[in-house]
Amino acid sequence: MEVAEVAARAAGENFPVGSVLFPRALRSHVRALYCYARFVDELGDAYEGDRLAALDEVESQVALMFEDEPVWPVLRNVQPTVREFDLPREPFLRLIEANRLDQQKHEYATWDELQHYCTRSADPCGRLVLGVLRRLDDAELVAASDSVCTGLQLVNFLQDVPRDLELDRVYLPREDRERFGSPPLDRPGDELRSLLRFEAERAATLLRAGDVLRARIGGRLGRAVGLFARGGLAALDALEDANWDVFTQRPKPSRARLAREAAIVLIR
Repeated sequence: MEVAEVAARAAGENFPVGSVLFPRALRSHVRALYCYARFVDELGDAYEGDRLAALDEVESQVALMFEDEPVWPVLRNVQPTVREFDLPREPFLRLIEANRLDQQKHEYATWDELQHYCTRSADPCGRLVLGVLRRLDDAELVAASDSVCTGLQLVNFLQDVPRDLELDRVYLPREDRERFGSPPLDRPGDELRSLLRFEAERAATLLRAGDVLRARIGGRLGRAVGLFARGGLAALDALEDANWDVFTQRPKPSRARLAREAAIVLIR
């Protein structure tokens, strides 16, 4: 799978919404990191062979990326970023671990369990971006980044309930589903709408940590990072506008809405 193909598949996701506002010198690095994350997800979600074996191969390629020269294009593409910014190995491995979990675990009993999963599936992306900004030593920034990334992951879970169900995965905690009457997840209903609204409020609370990122980083760069969170909030608005119907189509903000968000951030 080539870098260009992975980048194309990544185009519809929430994470890259702020990338065009990054300084030109950093954009290729952010894209390279995001392509790696999408590549690992593609192996975990769509690879038709032995996915666990494929993920083991990715881990071997990560080791080569840090210790020698990797073979796979996506890893070769991100290696200059790793070297220039002295990025840690752990976030790359955590993304692999999340996809291993996806092959073995099909639902989460509690919010704590799901949050632990997000520390593997989502938070590493933000930490790698902070690494490119050379701000990984700022504990408050790291905590805010983790909150925003977990919030973005929850938004994706809400948008993708039918898709995840087809993959035999449920990312709505069982304790929350039971609280709202254990509604079926394969068709719309009032109880499911109430459950999705509840999870959306949790996601919105996490995404508000984007204000911390914007303020502490400051300037255009802070606004660019803050826009990741605004993209997630815009996606929640799209879900609400669709009356929490995730079956007719995947609710997501329009390009015009995202452009407005970017304009608001730049004006500020």
